[in-house]
Amino acid sequence: MTVFTIPPGLPFVDTLAAWLLAEAKDDPLALAEMEVLLPTRRACRALSDAFLRLSGGRPLLLPRLKPLGDMDEEELELSGADPLDISPAMAPLERRLILARLITAMAKALGGHVPSPDQAARLAGELGKLLDAVQSERLDFARLEHLVPADYAEHWQVTLDFLKILTQSWPAILAEGGALDSEDRLNRVMAAQINAWTAKPPAHPIIAAGSTGSRPATADLLACVAGLPLGRVVLPGLDRHMDATAWRVLEPSHPQFGLKALLARLGIEREAVPPLVADADPRAARTRLLAEALRPAGACEAWRDLTPLPPDTLDGVTRLDAPGPREEAGAIALMLRHALDSPGRTAALVTPDRALARRVAGELERWGIRIDDSAGRPLGLTEPGAFLRLTAEMTAEHFAPHPLLACLKHPLAAGGMDEGAFRALTRRLEVTTLRGPRPGPGIGGLLVMVKDRRLAALLADLEAVAAPFAALLAKDSVPLADLLRAHMEFAEKLAADDRLPGPARLWKGEAGEACARFAADLARAAPALGEIPGACYPALLDELMAGVAARSAWDHHPRLQIWGPLEARLQHADLLILGGLNEGTWPSPPEADPWMSRPMQAAFGLAPPERRIGLAAHDFAQGFAAPQVVLTRSVRAEGTPTVPSRWLMRLEAVMHACGLTFEEDATQWLDWHAMLDRPERWTRAEPPAPRPPLDARPRRLSVTEIETWMRDPYGIYAKHVLGLKALDPIDADPGAADYGSMVHLALERFAKAYPAALPHDAEAKLLEIGAEVFAEAVASPAVWAFWWPRFQSIARWVAVKERERRPDIAAIHAEVKGALEIDAPYAPFTLIAKADRVDVLKDGSLALIDYKTGQPPSAKEVAAGYAPQLPLEGAMARYGGFGGVKAAEPSRLLYWRLKGGEAGGEEKSAGDDAYTLATEALDGLRALITAFDDPETPYAARPHPEHAPKYSDYLHLARVREWASGGEDGEE
Repeated sequence: MTVFTIPPGLPFVDTLAAWLLAEAKDDPLALAEMEVLLPTRRACRALSDAFLRLSGGRPLLLPRLKPLGDMDEEELELSGADPLDISPAMAPLERRLILARLITAMAKALGGHVPSPDQAARLAGELGKLLDAVQSERLDFARLEHLVPADYAEHWQVTLDFLKILTQSWPAILAEGGALDSEDRLNRVMAAQINAWTAKPPAHPIIAAGSTGSRPATADLLACVAGLPLGRVVLPGLDRHMDATAWRVLEPSHPQFGLKALLARLGIEREAVPPLVADADPRAARTRLLAEALRPAGACEAWRDLTPLPPDTLDGVTRLDAPGPREEAGAIALMLRHALDSPGRTAALVTPDRALARRVAGELERWGIRIDDSAGRPLGLTEPGAFLRLTAEMTAEHFAPHPLLACLKHPLAAGGMDEGAFRALTRRLEVTTLRGPRPGPGIGGLLVMVKDRRLAALLADLEAVAAPFAALLAKDSVPLADLLRAHMEFAEKLAADDRLPGPARLWKGEAGEACARFAADLARAAPALGEIPGACYPALLDELMAGVAARSAWDHHPRLQIWGPLEARLQHADLLILGGLNEGTWPSPPEADPWMSRPMQAAFGLAPPERRIGLAAHDFAQGFAAPQVVLTRSVRAEGTPTVPSRWLMRLEAVMHACGLTFEEDATQWLDWHAMLDRPERWTRAEPPAPRPPLDARPRRLSVTEIETWMRDPYGIYAKHVLGLKALDPIDADPGAADYGSMVHLALERFAKAYPAALPHDAEAKLLEIGAEVFAEAVASPAVWAFWWPRFQSIARWVAVKERERRPDIAAIHAEVKGALEIDAPYAPFTLIAKADRVDVLKDGSLALIDYKTGQPPSAKEVAAGYAPQLPLEGAMARYGGFGGVKAAEPSRLLYWRLKGGEAGGEEKSAGDDAYTLATEALDGLRALITAFDDPETPYAARPHPEHAPKYSDYLHLARVREWASGGEDGEE
């Protein structure tokens, strides 16, 4: 017998290692003569570790361990074959860039949309996958000509024209370069090995273990090994007890489908495959349960007669449904951390969800534990990879505020200076220059706004080192190799500090070495793409980096692992956590192929996408049979309910029919994780009510701040006592507040330009002034498009309103400043204001107008004293508080609501009795001053929530959300 299987309940590599030791009969040379073929290099390392465990650490001469997926001719020479003359495989980056160039050329030839370089690279990646799949299945591209019937959509006919790249252009390119595709080369190497072993069977044992023969070349090699006199094939987890009906109707998505196909290729019946060892499967009942749960759809009628399973079937299996990904990751991290409390205990997370894997790794860092993630980290997310992306984006976007700050705040950015000094200058640049509306483009636009000599020097140095790269990015066509060279030189110069040169900082560590290899590979491959528009370089760099991972070989905990399903094959851990078990994650849905529809793939002979689901199901089945298993999923993801994995739902159905449940309550892990960040003692926060000393309290406030003082005294405390001022947003587009300022300025200039008689074309003049104001303040076309039409409506309304009012006006004072000193218990208090407009009427009284681009207060609010701005301005005018305006009684207090739209604006009165409103407002202010001149009066946060301001810069400082009752925390 040459074909065996290891049940899923036995640890594969440990069982295999024990059998190999037994076969060697304690003869170290006999063990060393063996040759073991395993699916991956990680499986080879796992088998080495198994020998170490079984030997108790004593030295061993191990068998020759070879990965099936990476066979080469050097290994064939060791196997006794004649040296081969097989061309090398083309470098992956070079192949992708050549395909991208061919796709672009074909698009131009067909007269369709020409993809950008990054889009072409993305399509080239998919085209490369198709090429690999075709060569892996050993199909002939000649079948493409008859692939698309006339009743298919026209775009599939166009797709076939693109696929001529593979049938016509690509073979010639490979021949010219003397290279092969990696899959084609692997097929040839395996075929040569088969020929060598067939012609001259080796005199030493050959064992092929753990492979399901998913590719034809591998299946042929396994068949060859099975036919050797000393050959053995060991299959992983063959179900020898499935009934014949279910075995006959297996579909590609079933975990046993691949093994069934392999046995057919080997010409062996399932019943003829014995277990490798006589040891009973300790979890045979659990394996049987899952086999029933995953029974093929065509044989599910057998569920009506399910055989009872032992009550302990699910001993060691736990299920955890977490509220969300954060909780799932936290609970998994706790389980892994808990495993370390048992000496020698190992644990691993198996998941295809990369986000979950990164969350778990991050959670473990709270205990100082670094875990080995077999998938590595995307190169673009590593420190040097992110720095390369940021330097490219910053330069391509002409040093706009956001990309500029993102790059200069990166830990690797130093600009030849001390790191601390560079960070300090960057923060100063942010606060003084980059907050608020965007400066002019490029370094030149920043230099216009910078007044600090040190900041100017920093920007000048940045401009100098970036100049060659920036010049290339500005070109319509430039060789990719030149762009890459200039980019790397710029990044190295920016990474230098006062102690180390740039290359020593940028390329240090494992991540730096991975980035350096990527840059070197791209430099060699760049001529294959040729010239590209310079502006497309950052997106192309992102696309090419996306498929590269950086892996770390050091500083990881030896007993904890994160594995992808492929890496977990044949691996062993005492605790196995199968995470991310949601439909769409595990299994993942079949990806849409831009080059072939599913019917086209089937007609061409490619394996159906469900075949990958079958492989994933096999991985799940192998993991489910581990000694201790935890099945985890998130009930919601990003606020959306999720669907459990199909395997979980089927398992639930069969468990219910068999009367089985998960015994252990796993919710305790969620509770423990929640406790990690929960304070030991929690008390309800009280609204802040600071009582600063009288000499620290403000003695000068504006009329607009009086309203804040009444509605939210804490805002006055934060601004005037603590001296805190909110920073403007970075690269801010002018919002409603900025629009209001522009409208105010335009109306001010108009009133000062025409203080007496109006011009006959008043609307046109106002629009002309408004255009000047907008041009000074706004550089964004989007802002112009949004706000300018509103101002046009306002100008039309103001022109009409001015013609109505001007006959009654003797003089106009626009944006006039004023002050009024008020006696107070502690010390005099000064009220200041800047009135939008004060009109001296011909009857000697005053009309005060307040421009509002938002909603003005109602007359009821004004009368109640909660909107005292305009009445207080009236009181100031009564006592001659405005410069250039003689003291007089206010007769009218008006709001002009400049809302734009069809109406343009409207005039609203603050109240019918201006004299009374002004008097009451001033009396109220005196009372307010007196109250706060009492040292016991607090500057409370929002003392009357129903009258609290709609917006405050200090809500987060007052921690309103912690103490406000439902709905009172207001807007942010």
